[in-house]
Amino acid sequence: MPACPHRPPCPGCPRWFAGDLPPRAREVFERLVERTGVAPPEFHRGEALGFRLRARLSVRGRAASPKIGIFQEGSHRIVDIPRCAVHHPVINEVVARVKQAIRATKTPPYAEGPHNGLLRGVQIAIERHSGRAQLVLIANSDTPEPLAPLIEALREDMEAPLHSLWWNGNPTRHNNILGPHWQHIDGPLQIEERVADAHVFYPPDAFGQSNLDLAEALITELGEQVPDGARVAEFYAGVGAIGLGLAPRVASLAMNELGEGSLRGLRAGIDALDPEVGKRCRIVPGEAGTATSMLDDADVVIVDPPRKGLDPALLDALCERPPRQLFYVSCGIDSFARESEALLATGAHDLSHLSAWAFFRHSEHIETLARFDRRSVR
Repeated sequence: MPACPHRPPCPGCPRWFAGDLPPRAREVFERLVERTGVAPPEFHRGEALGFRLRARLSVRGRAASPKIGIFQEGSHRIVDIPRCAVHHPVINEVVARVKQAIRATKTPPYAEGPHNGLLRGVQIAIERHSGRAQLVLIANSDTPEPLAPLIEALREDMEAPLHSLWWNGNPTRHNNILGPHWQHIDGPLQIEERVADAHVFYPPDAFGQSNLDLAEALITELGEQVPDGARVAEFYAGVGAIGLGLAPRVASLAMNELGEGSLRGLRAGIDALDPEVGKRCRIVPGEAGTATSMLDDADVVIVDPPRKGLDPALLDALCERPPRQLFYVSCGIDSFARESEALLATGAHDLSHLSAWAFFRHSEHIETLARFDRRSVR
């Protein structure tokens, strides 16, 4: 087992190289297996090192000695992680170049107490096929101008590893890393990925999986269970990483999404489809709980909610009007346990497939793929 140079105090990998399921996930899965008779879930762990393609990191310290990393648990003391073993190597390279540019331009890092300084954080996403980085500089300012020297230094220094450069303005006192203001500085507008044979596009303000290799394996496993010619409704569709790969072989595909960046990426993904396939796709923007009419025309429903779980109105609709197949992709084990119980309590669903995925290797976090079949058609 390799040693990590940042543990302790870095809290990012509390289960360093643990090979078993985290206790809470194991408890939930054992209860479901006992109750339903579903086969115990296969546990997919993926690569142990270098798998993380996305990182949001805070910037603190002084211009002469900047720190870029994450906060220690329960505090705002930053842990500098220049050699993070789970980051894609280009993320670590970009962090080193940003530090060098901070020192060269004397750009002051952010200080929370007095709410001064300039550079609050960075967001870095790697495009797999090119190995280049989409870099967002997060500033304590309303405009990019105060960050202009740093921007120019990075444009000159980072031509090889840089996919695109963005400014994000976050001038208010809160703990959110990203702010509401955006400006494109240089490079392509979106990262382009090939996921399950579909072109998938990620603007910098869209949600993207950090472990895309393992996410693609989950998407493939899900897709293999969707019948050809199905009418599919997908809630929390993001940029379409799940649904777009199904589009060529289903009768219709309705995709619901709320986030503005994800909606832009989703539209780009539909535009990249064969025109005849694209005609079978439609976007339903807004909160999932307001889009439950999508269930009326669907044989297969896919949900991939945030960690808090499904919108209550959507959960109620799924219990009242169970689809023929429901695929639940969960990133929150507690919300999944609660909502799978609600679905099973109706007596209308059978749990027929369960698998577990360690997208964030070495952590307590587990993604779940579950398939519920409507009992009346089995």
